[in-house]
Amino acid sequence: MPRPRSILVHLRPAQRAAFFTPAIEAEMAKLTDQFHLWTEPEVSAEVLAAKLAETEAEVLVCGWATPRLPEPLPAALKYVLYVSGSVKTLVSRDHLEQGAVVTNWGNSISRIVAEAALMHVFNTLRATAHWTLRMHVEKGWDEDAPPAGSLFGRNVGIYGFGFIARELVKLLRPFGVEIMTHAPGMPDDVLREFGVARAMDLNDLFAANSVVVNLAPLTAETRDSIGLEQLRLLDVGEVLVSVGRGPVINEDALLTVAAEGQVQFALDVFHQEPLPADSPLRGLTNVMLTPHRAGPTDDRMVDAGEFALANLRAYVNDEPLRAVVTPEIYDAAT
Repeated sequence: MPRPRSILVHLRPAQRAAFFTPAIEAEMAKLTDQFHLWTEPEVSAEVLAAKLAETEAEVLVCGWATPRLPEPLPAALKYVLYVSGSVKTLVSRDHLEQGAVVTNWGNSISRIVAEAALMHVFNTLRATAHWTLRMHVEKGWDEDAPPAGSLFGRNVGIYGFGFIARELVKLLRPFGVEIMTHAPGMPDDVLREFGVARAMDLNDLFAANSVVVNLAPLTAETRDSIGLEQLRLLDVGEVLVSVGRGPVINEDALLTVAAEGQVQFALDVFHQEPLPADSPLRGLTNVMLTPHRAGPTDDRMVDAGEFALANLRAYVNDEPLRAVVTPEIYDAAT
């Protein structure tokens, strides 16, 4: 494939600085004779459509600030390179079914999300939410200490076994944990490669492990799949961490068990985001909350920028693209 006739990059200034170093940007610019850098922070869908027509962009590199693409897509636009995660605010399923080629940050951030999951495992085992409220809000000390646990020697269950789960396995290894996963359809040879046992079902995962991490994709089968039956299998002081998709956990069951105060929870994703100010989850001493921040840290967004550059080079050289968003992947996104 010859060089793209035109590349249009639309990112807010802060996003541009986070994702692209000057070196990455310079390498992108070398791949075309027409490199258009557009940093308007707020644009409408109509303004975007006009800009695409004006630049005759063959490739659009964009991020969170970019509005929904026009339907149908401009004839000149062949590839949409989204530097961040879910593309649901950018493209429709119809775009994909009509053949639009769209990629996102794929597994470039997997190790960072796995790091956040591990952080939450530590926080729950050590009851950090309790001590944060006790010392900051109540101005107290060590009264009524909840059970505290170590990660060493634990049994850890992971719901789902995608890229993030595999990175989490690597991070868990120094702690001598036994790891099990419930990931229907995952080939046995993949689990053997990572030294992970297979749970018979979701109940088996919760019954056999004192730490469970939700990293399952959101599908018709996984929605509300963690319910009261599974949560009741966790004993006092045991842990559920959720950094995957919020609706995988049944909300009523979550609120019921969390309010009882016996199981430790760390939640980064929710049924409704932002989490309502009056959510019963707020203020519970056994629930660590973060506002969907398990993704790349400010200093590691450049990983996604490097991934984007590699994909752009692959496009130029007519090589396979990584992290292509299919209709099925689109359906599982939030």
